[in-house]
Amino acid sequence: MSCMTRHRFGLWNRRWLAIAFALVLLLLAPGCGRVTEGAAIVTRVIDGDTVEIEGGYRVRYIGIDTPERDESYYWEALQANRDLVEGKKVWLEKDVEDRDRYDRLLRYVWVGNTMVNAELVRLGYAYSYSYPPNLKYQTYLLQMEKEAREHERGFWGGD
Repeated sequence: MSCMTRHRFGLWNRRWLAIAFALVLLLLAPGCGRVTEGAAIVTRVIDGDTVEIEGGYRVRYIGIDTPERDESYYWEALQANRDLVEGKKVWLEKDVEDRDRYDRLLRYVWVGNTMVNAELVRLGYAYSYSYPPNLKYQTYLLQMEKEAREHERGFWGGD
């Protein structure tokens, strides 16, 4: 084998290795910096229906609404949300829309087998709130609200 053949062969291998490496980077790059579905750690609870996850992304729970700062049960809803998710690993599930008009991720949030959105409604700290087209679990959330009303939980308690 001549010196010229070895040289071309070595150069050829390095070129293909560089191309393969570039392709791997291109395939991995779209997932970097984006959160769609999957596991995340909740770094801060903002209010009863919004959290911040690692990377600074804000997540708004789909299908529910909790009292605002100047309304009754705001602090209870905030604390219930903290108890459920703060510092924990959660699973994010997307419905139809990815983000709201405030650029928050719209997600169903799960801790283990518990859907946090539904649990807040079941405890009486959130209302079921239909906002089409994100309606995947709306029937279930309405059932949880009915249960909370029947058992007079949270703000359904009449006190």
